[in-house]
Amino acid sequence: MEFRWLKQNNAAEAIVVFGGWAVGPEVFWHLDGPQDILFAGDYTDLNAEPPDLSGYSRVSVLAWSFGVAAYAHWQQERPEPFQRKAAVNGSLQPVNRGAGIPPAVFRRTMETLSLESYQGFLTRVFGAPQEAEALDVPARRAELLAVEQRGDAPQMRFDKVWISSGDKIFPPANLARAWAGQNVTQIDAPHAPFGRFSHWEELFQ
Repeated sequence: MEFRWLKQNNAAEAIVVFGGWAVGPEVFWHLDGPQDILFAGDYTDLNAEPPDLSGYSRVSVLAWSFGVAAYAHWQQERPEPFQRKAAVNGSLQPVNRGAGIPPAVFRRTMETLSLESYQGFLTRVFGAPQEAEALDVPARRAELLAVEQRGDAPQMRFDKVWISSGDKIFPPANLARAWAGQNVTQIDAPHAPFGRFSHWEELFQ
């Protein structure tokens, strides 16, 4: 895992984003707001430490897709720096027949991963065909294997949970079970719903 700043202007607040698998920070670039934005990605290991965030008046975390479980695993052994947490289309049980991606589907994705299958994956993520993207197939397959072997993340509450009714990656019914009893809002969107938002702050409301 690595952390990198997407925006750093000595703002009063910061948002730490745990992104999804094999999809970069580009999905967030259109979101506006005064906050500094720190992006985390590549969950092959979870050993990275963020820069010092103690100078911010408020620090929030936004976790998307496999970033939800990765964040919860990562946070387990560390002090809690976040005042607000939002989860988007992900589960603390990322590979699970009833609360995540069904194991057979996950295993097939991992074993058949190729440039061609990746393009199909991106189509499902965004709900429309995407321009061809490069992919380091062995590295991304290793990341999937790490996600599978890491297993369920520790249980924790999020202040806001988003579930897309058009999600073709995590079955929406599974996510509804995974987040029963928490502050869930359904949205008519694909797995990557961020085009429905204009400002970072909307994702925490």
